[in-house]
Amino acid sequence: MTAERSLPWLQPHEVFPPPESALDADSPFPGLLAAGGVLDADTLAAAYAQGIFPWSSEGEPLLWWSTNPRMVLQPAQFRLHDSLRRTLRQFRQRSDAHIAMDTAFEAVIRACAEPRTGHSGTWIHEDLINAYVDLHYRGLAHSVETWIGGELVGGLYVVALGRAVFGESMFARQSNASKLALVALVSLCRAHGVEMIDCQQETAHLASLGAAPVPRAEFLASIRRTQHLPAMDWRFDHGLWDQLVKPAS
Repeated sequence: MTAERSLPWLQPHEVFPPPESALDADSPFPGLLAAGGVLDADTLAAAYAQGIFPWSSEGEPLLWWSTNPRMVLQPAQFRLHDSLRRTLRQFRQRSDAHIAMDTAFEAVIRACAEPRTGHSGTWIHEDLINAYVDLHYRGLAHSVETWIGGELVGGLYVVALGRAVFGESMFARQSNASKLALVALVSLCRAHGVEMIDCQQETAHLASLGAAPVPRAEFLASIRRTQHLPAMDWRFDHGLWDQLVKPAS
């Protein structure tokens, strides 16, 4: 395909092309920036610092993306629907339930890698897991975990450079468990003045929660500014979501 042949093919640790050079909306692969390179923590950190993320299935060439527009969730615009607000209240009333952060990162990413119902494969393959686990040990990737009865029942993981936060994937083994983790993440980000949580791809579910597409230039300007701010304290206090569980005025 012409679009694939025109892509830069990266050597290991080669500098990424400018994000703005990604294939445009008229291409069969809008947002595709480059192929090749290597999947390790150094490359991931360099990619996210420029608003670039990897997305390809096992056995396929390593692909790098910079979509335009970019789907983001601004924490101040998060919509907490009444049903989820009730779920939060019930969760907080349980003595055997809590939210934790960074206590089971590898378990979270491996749970996210499990095939979804109706799908046989996953884009979160073993090489990707290893790279993100290394990034976690460097303090640049974090997990938000929902625990009930001593079991990990849901969660999500993100990359965070300073206060630039990039959402990656989530999972749930009980109803609403991943949503509880997301509300915890939003609450933490609100408390630390995070401007945007990157959602990468536009979906109806994310839109229902208040996420919206923004021009790539706006997204890049935000992460270039916020990645140099002090990192957040990745510990969760359930008091962080007090404002969210109150009825809307």
